[in-house]
Amino acid sequence: MIQQTEFVLRPRARGFHLITGEVTAHLPNLPRVGLVNLFIQHTSAALSVNENCDPDVRGDMEKIFNNLVKERESWYDHTLEGWDDMPAHAKSTIVGASLTIPITDGRFNLGTWQGIYLCEFRNHGGGRHIVATVIGE
Repeated sequence: MIQQTEFVLRPRARGFHLITGEVTAHLPNLPRVGLVNLFIQHTSAALSVNENCDPDVRGDMEKIFNNLVKERESWYDHTLEGWDDMPAHAKSTIVGASLTIPITDGRFNLGTWQGIYLCEFRNHGGGRHIVATVIGE
């Protein structure tokens, strides 16, 4: 069985946001065993799996990425869409556009402290479009 659905995440401010519940709410009933692939249709945001308990992790991730890829570098050529745009493209390349998560007993088989993150790298990214492909039995 293969199912595919597309949905839009609610807009969020720049930062790392736990979205496991929102993603789950948009998916069809999951199979007993399988995989779900989540693909974000944007080049200035990303998806990741990370710590789902302590919100300090999300704030620290934002600080780490802002130190790794700085805004307003004089050597950036791509600046027409704002100073946050080119760094957002670089950050999204570092993190990635898709996740594959195992499904066991009809649920995501994430670790105890794992959750799905939207990594929003623009100051005002808007709603982010996700394609979810579920494969299973």
